[in-house]
Amino acid sequence: MTSAPQPVLYVHGLHKSYRGRTAVDRVDLSIAPGERVALIGPNGAGKTTTLMSCLGMIEPDAGTVELLGSRTRRARRAALARVGYTAGQLPLPPHLRVAEYLALFGRLYGAADPGEQALAGLRRFGIEHLARRMGAELSSGQRTLVGIVKATMHAPALLVLDEPTSSLDPEVARRARRGLLELCGAGDAALLITSHNMAEVEQLAQRAIFLLGGRVVLDGGIDEIAVQFGHRTLEDTYLYLSDSQPQSAPSRGA
Repeated sequence: MTSAPQPVLYVHGLHKSYRGRTAVDRVDLSIAPGERVALIGPNGAGKTTTLMSCLGMIEPDAGTVELLGSRTRRARRAALARVGYTAGQLPLPPHLRVAEYLALFGRLYGAADPGEQALAGLRRFGIEHLARRMGAELSSGQRTLVGIVKATMHAPALLVLDEPTSSLDPEVARRARRGLLELCGAGDAALLITSHNMAEVEQLAQRAIFLLGGRVVLDGGIDEIAVQFGHRTLEDTYLYLSDSQPQSAPSRGA
């Protein structure tokens, strides 16, 4: 009997408080290789704190985080070389050209040909024309796309995106989603994304984890969630859960 593959991210009992206020309350989650998962919920639900704790940028008060099979802080640092991360509104060095900036990160990632991988990433997202632009010359949406290229150019095992398309117009956001789906479909890259755009979540994710008040109140397949709650769309379920209290909201896998 074949055993299940090891998760690229495993979190158990994650807890974090700030000045007596609980931001993340005993969160459990697991992401398999190649799985595309959305972490959703209203502002203040604990999504970014959860992501930052998983990536070692925030030290949780309690709980276990296992990233690519590594639990200790020292081992997780090595595992982070196989993780891509970006968020919306990424700052860029104003006096570096885009291709130079990406090639620099390519060298940090140990890419065999950083320049070519940078150009391939720009082509994937349809922005190869930005290669010679200075960071100071880019719009906020263009900086966001360059951030996505940076996060994806080293073929990560896990790609973590915190509201990556929030500053993009609809056409550019569609191009970004197409590039992300192409990347995930070409290999075993797993995706963990936060977004307030439920139509985007339905396109990108196979599974959604809903956080409310720092707790997981729902964890299920995108195609199953609306049916479970008797709603027509994921957005309807999102609005229903957002109006519910964590203690009373129906849960699955919490």
